[in-house]
Amino acid sequence: MKIIFDDEQFSFQLLRVLGDAVNGAADIGECLSTANRIKEGDFESWHDEWLKTARRIHAVADANLAAGHRVSACEAYRRASNYYRAAEFYLHGDPTDPRITKLSGASAECFRRGIQLQVPPVEMVEVPYDGTTLPAHFYRVDESEAPRPTLILHSGFDGTIEELHGTAMAAARRGINCLTFEGPGQGRVIREQGLPFRPDWEHVVTSVVDHVQTLPGVDPTKIALMGLSMGGYLAPRAAAFEHRLVACVANGGIFDFSANQVPPGMSSAELLGFIRQDAAAADKEIWKAAEANTEVRWGIQNGMFTFKAATPSEYLLKASEFELTGVAEQITCPTLVVDAEAEHSFAGEAKKLYDALRCPKEFMLFTAEEGAEEHCQIGAAMISQERIFGWLEDVLDERTKA
Repeated sequence: MKIIFDDEQFSFQLLRVLGDAVNGAADIGECLSTANRIKEGDFESWHDEWLKTARRIHAVADANLAAGHRVSACEAYRRASNYYRAAEFYLHGDPTDPRITKLSGASAECFRRGIQLQVPPVEMVEVPYDGTTLPAHFYRVDESEAPRPTLILHSGFDGTIEELHGTAMAAARRGINCLTFEGPGQGRVIREQGLPFRPDWEHVVTSVVDHVQTLPGVDPTKIALMGLSMGGYLAPRAAAFEHRLVACVANGGIFDFSANQVPPGMSSAELLGFIRQDAAAADKEIWKAAEANTEVRWGIQNGMFTFKAATPSEYLLKASEFELTGVAEQITCPTLVVDAEAEHSFAGEAKKLYDALRCPKEFMLFTAEEGAEEHCQIGAAMISQERIFGWLEDVLDERTKA
C-alpha cells in the first residue's frame, strides 16, 4: 500500500501518521502536503518537513486555547503531538542528538495539553518500577468507580504512549478501562531515563499489574494485556509468567524478534554465526546493507538506540535473546495472535507463535481485501479495533459467566 513515496519505509511511516486521522491525531491534507515536500529516502528532509508542520499546528493550538476555543485547541494539540513524533522518528543514528529529547518532549507536552482539555480528561499516572517510575495514562470508562475490566496496553520497538490513545479510547467506548504505558526501551523511558529493552518483560508487566490493581474502578479479576508490533513478543513473554492476566493479545505475534532483523539475503542464524566469528567484518557488511536500504538503516539505528548497543553486532546479539522457545508453552490465559497479509517487519512470526501456544488460542489474519494488510493494521484502525475488541469482549464475557 504505497502512498506518495516509492520507498517502502517512507510510504509506511506516512501511512502510520495519516492513519491516526481516524483517532483525531492527523488531518489528511496536512499529511499529504507535508509528504509532498519530503525528499525521498532522506531522513533529514523527513525531519525538517514534519517539524515545520508540527510547529505550525502547535501555534494553531496555542492560539485556539488563548481564544477560549478548547475543543479546537484539544484537537490541534493532538495533531501537533503526532507530527512532532514523526519529525523525531529518523534521528536515532546519533543517540546524542539533542533533537531527540527536544522533539519527543514537545510531542509529549502537546499530547498532555490535548488530553487535559478532553472530556473526560485522561489521568496521567506514574507506575512504580525498580526504584523509578514508568509513564502511564489511565482511561476510565466513567467516573462511577464501578469495577470494570481493564486492558493494559503497550507498544513495541518504536511506538510511543501517545500513539496508543486511539486504541485506549476504543477500549473505553466498549466498557473496558485502559492503562497505556511505556517500559524500558520505549518512549520517555529510553530517551530520558536511559533504560533499554529487556527480554524478561514479565518483570515490567508485573509492576504494572500491581499498580493497576490499586486504581479506582478496576476489577482485579479481569485484567488483560495487549502488545503492538514488537509488543507481540513482549506481551506473550509477560503472560507466560504473570498469571493474573485473563487474556493476552499479540498484534502482531512474534516468536523470535531477531529472525527478521537481518540484511536481505541472509538468515538470522547465518548472521549471528558471522557476528560471533568476526564482529567487525559483520558490522561492515551490515552498514553496507543499511546504506542501500532505508528499512535496514532505520532498523539498525533504532535498535542500537533502544537496546543501548555500541555496534550493529552488539544490538543483534542482544536482540537474539528475545525469543519464546520454551516460554510460549507456559501461557495459560486465552491468547489472540494477530497477523497481517502484507506483514513486512516480522513475516511468518505470528504463525510460529500461534503453533507454539498450548493455551486457548485464536489466530486472526487481516487482509488486503479489507485494506488492513499492513503491519499492525496501520491505516485500518477501525476494522482492527472492531475485530480485536470483539474477541476480547467475548473472552471477558466468558470470564463473567464463569
